[in-house]
Amino acid sequence: MKTGKWERRTERASELASSHPFASQGLRFYERLARFQKSLYAEIEAECGSGKEKRLSGTLRGEFDVFMLLPRFAPFVSALEGIAPCPLASSVRELRLQDAGRWQRILREFWELSPVALNLQPAEELVAWLFLQPYAEYLADHSEWDYRDGTASTCPVCGSKPQVGVLRPEGEGGKRSLICSLCAMEWDYGRIGCAACREEDPQKLALYSAKEFGYVRVEACESCRRYIKTVDLTKNGHAVPVVDELAMIPLDLWAAERGYQKIHPNLLGI
Repeated sequence: MKTGKWERRTERASELASSHPFASQGLRFYERLARFQKSLYAEIEAECGSGKEKRLSGTLRGEFDVFMLLPRFAPFVSALEGIAPCPLASSVRELRLQDAGRWQRILREFWELSPVALNLQPAEELVAWLFLQPYAEYLADHSEWDYRDGTASTCPVCGSKPQVGVLRPEGEGGKRSLICSLCAMEWDYGRIGCAACREEDPQKLALYSAKEFGYVRVEACESCRRYIKTVDLTKNGHAVPVVDELAMIPLDLWAAERGYQKIHPNLLGI
């Protein structure tokens, strides 16, 4: 089982919570959440197996094992209610009191990107996302993919939007990639280009970083007014992009003040 990535996430969340007090509440929440997600991932792997299957790019959302997932939803919601910040905990409590039929519709509509999913309450959409992440990661981890090229602005595996960008050491510089907001798959992306609309004109692409967090930057686009944060591992090899992204709230505030909208909000709603 690929437990190492979950352990790296929880350890990094704890480390950043201690060094960044302004983000500590959200990071402590994520730390506890990731432990539940790790357990769910392990249960799914134990039931579905550790082998790999060949799958075509973009087909991940075509699989949905409701008989395996639904019995695990109620325990997950109960656990989430116990660790969530007060406003979210109240919404999760309301969801917990719904019947299994409603739970199934929420999960299926979110997973299948149904137009009806647009009618989901924000808390319903968030809980579905958090619950289905380990399932999506399991499918992505246990697949042999027929990849497309590295130009897509959505995940080539499941079609979701990217959560965070990454610069990894390569030669004398860094190689850019994007990490999926759902299945956490990482795919190559051009060094210059908006991660939302693929704008490539350097005059329309803005970069911003703060000296306190020099290894994380905002990449904003004047064409679509969207932005994403990118973690530069050439400057900080200890960073865990999906976790460090949560901690850099001041960068999100900078972007929001200038009218940019994030490509995909994180679990803190930012």
